[in-house]
Amino acid sequence: MLKDPWRHWAAKGPWSRVLWPAGALYCGVATLRRRLYAAGVLRVHALAVPVVVVGNVTVGGTGKTPFVLWLCEKLAAEGRRPGVVLRGYGGRNRRVLRVESTTDPGLAGDEAVLLARHAQGPVVASRDRVAGAQALAAQGCDVVIADDGLQHYRLARTVEIGVLDGARRFGNGLCLPAGPLREREVRWQQLDFRVTQGRAGVGEWSMGLEGQLAQAVGGDARVPLTAFKRVHAVAGIGHPQRFFRALERFGVEVIPHPFADHHRYAEKDLMFASPEPVVMTEKDAVKCERFARPGLWYVPVRAALDDELARCIVSRLWGP
Repeated sequence: MLKDPWRHWAAKGPWSRVLWPAGALYCGVATLRRRLYAAGVLRVHALAVPVVVVGNVTVGGTGKTPFVLWLCEKLAAEGRRPGVVLRGYGGRNRRVLRVESTTDPGLAGDEAVLLARHAQGPVVASRDRVAGAQALAAQGCDVVIADDGLQHYRLARTVEIGVLDGARRFGNGLCLPAGPLREREVRWQQLDFRVTQGRAGVGEWSMGLEGQLAQAVGGDARVPLTAFKRVHAVAGIGHPQRFFRALERFGVEVIPHPFADHHRYAEKDLMFASPEPVVMTEKDAVKCERFARPGLWYVPVRAALDDELARCIVSRLWGP
């Protein structure tokens, strides 16, 4: 995979034309697979509790984790007992694992640990999402949220929610590897709810990310982002440039250090020639606590959405 494939996926250029046959095959296989599950040729496993699938039709960071945390909070406020199941990408775990705030990110994956620290409800990492979802139901959860589970049709779903990057949207409209799509673009219109980070289109709910403070990695100290003048900005997420631009909106001069999504950090990755503080995302911070030192900061963020969306989801799950 290219270091920054979105440079090629933004438009239909020479690179996408070369890879178009592979992308067409990818889309064809994805469509066939979905139809086989829908027809009952491949077995779908249903739970005794509703399942909300949150996912993407594209690759790359779209803000799914903050959205899942927001949804857990809203469901808990309704008196429900939500639980989250996810694969635990980047972790070496191969069983059904109850993730705690202190779990090693190398075992469960960075997103799983981040969710466990903030979610109102248990979090399970499992490569077998059906087994993980069943474990949550057995623990007393009355609704399961499958994070990044849109293409995992083996698990039956009650509601499908897509999260999209409002700036990048569908790129050149082609499937992997020629473009960013995991499924054909029409799949977006088939979802029950469509959430867009940033400017939303017709029939979409707009989501913003709010974060104005930086917190010390491995500590409790907090300072406003406006206190920083110039920083080394570190981001190992699907769209690092969004994080860099967010810092710049607070008047911070950014020295950018993008890493691959789910990058496994070594201490040397955060050692730079100049002495400016290092500011990273919270997803990066959970993997960097073992070599925390003064001058390392992260920015916690929260999803901001219209509460009406939560009411609509609840109504779809259990009725008015």
